Amino acid sequence: MSFDVRPAAVFDDVRQIIGPRHPGANVCWCLSYRIPSAENNALTGPDRGRLVEKLCDRAVAPGVLAYEGDTPVGWAGVAPRRELNSFARSRKIPHVDDLDVWTIWCFRTRAGNRGRGIARALLSGAIDFARRNGAPAVEGYPVDNKGERVDLTMAYVGTRKLFESAGFEKAADTTSVLDGFPRVLMRLELRDPTGGS
Repeated sequence: MSFDVRPAAVFDDVRQIIGPRHPGANVCWCLSYRIPSAENNALTGPDRGRLVEKLCDRAVAPGVLAYEGDTPVGWAGVAPRRELNSFARSRKIPHVDDLDVWTIWCFRTRAGNRGRGIARALLSGAIDFARRNGAPAVEGYPVDNKGERVDLTMAYVGTRKLFESAGFEKAADTTSVLDGFPRVLMRLELRDPTGGS
């Protein structure tokens, strides 16, 4: 199955994937890694969606969406690491160097669509999006589950196998653990290390 992956610039489409079923409900909206903890805790209900709507209006979208026809079926959060408060300041996930890397930190698939290759399409689309926006490299911090089942509520970070299938290599261990599995820092260089094109 082929999916079209586009910048997440249409708020109504983003809302269908990461927004709540009930407008006033308090859900993540993929903000918990992006904004400072105090702001994340204070921002509730519809105000969270309003912030995401503003992010969708920026020149660079806050992530990518996978579409099947005109229907959004998946989301991946991707942005410069420096814009992601939790990762920019993390003590558990190291910075391997001073390169202005981008981070792919969240995958979300529309209910009823798991197992269709949407996460792979999103990862590929997120890499292309980061490259088009000048990222020298992209990172992810998936679980290293060694093939064991990951609880679906914790699978949003992806797996090491998923990132390896897209050409990422392990760059570092982390002290972060999710669902009992260690998270590893996976990295894909997007620039030519020799300086050529």
